[in-house]
Amino acid sequence: MIAKNTSAGLRIDVDTLRGTRIGVPGLLAELKRHGIKATFFFSVGPDNMGRHLWRLLRPAFLFKMLRSRAASLYGWDILFKGTLWPGPLIGTKAAGEIRQAAAAGHEIGLHAWDHHRWQTKIAGLPHQEVLRDLSRGMHLLAEIIERPVDCSAAPAWRITPAALKAREKFPGRYNSDCRGSSIFYPRLDEGLLSQPQIPATLPTYDELIGRNGIDAHNYNEHLLSLFKPDKLNVLTIHAEAEGGACRAMFSDFLDRAQARKIDFQPLGDLLASCPEIAAAKIIASRLEGREGWISCQENELH
Repeated sequence: MIAKNTSAGLRIDVDTLRGTRIGVPGLLAELKRHGIKATFFFSVGPDNMGRHLWRLLRPAFLFKMLRSRAASLYGWDILFKGTLWPGPLIGTKAAGEIRQAAAAGHEIGLHAWDHHRWQTKIAGLPHQEVLRDLSRGMHLLAEIIERPVDCSAAPAWRITPAALKAREKFPGRYNSDCRGSSIFYPRLDEGLLSQPQIPATLPTYDELIGRNGIDAHNYNEHLLSLFKPDKLNVLTIHAEAEGGACRAMFSDFLDRAQARKIDFQPLGDLLASCPEIAAAKIIASRLEGREGWISCQENELH
């Protein structure tokens, strides 16, 4: 009997200017070599990621930075972006690389206007500021790729009911704002929202590496063991990691995945093939390997 292919969504988050300029072209080459289409979520506003440096005062974040070798993984230029002066506008400085991904036939969505601002402040941002940031991001990205943007993914898997309602004011086929196990419609106290969620189901590189005996030698095999046939599989990678210092390891991962008949595709294709979409709440939770809170699908599938 021939083994059935395992469907999987491949989501690529692009957080920084360096990730867009260097990581995206590298990933495009790897995806082309393997005949894979994916979903790229781009941050297009100011690159202020260096402002995360103050979080080194938190033991959990410092340990994560050391465990994942962040300086060598991301580069010191990323770690200092936006600290002493305003960060550069990614969509202006790297429009060509974003267009390159669109021209190659990959699905394109918005990650953020200002990734750092969303990740650190979304819980307390007023409704109008959320709308403003979404509008800036959607319009600039649409201008770059010369077509409407109809999907998005919240930075760091952090979304709030207010931000979900703000997102509904923009056309969208789906969003990918949380971690979970199935495609679902978000349920708020006021009722169901119209844009479905396609949650990430698999851990990321920085969540796994350096923990529980996982290192560069066994990382790929461990990650592949987590894919489940007949279940929703959504893998998130980062242009700054898998498109940079981890590119060779990611290329090997794709080779091994294809040998195991794992069929990667854009997240939108998973939605198109989903026979039934249930409803669930999105709740704030904690996840081993990550610092701080994240949004998760609540275990209610009715």
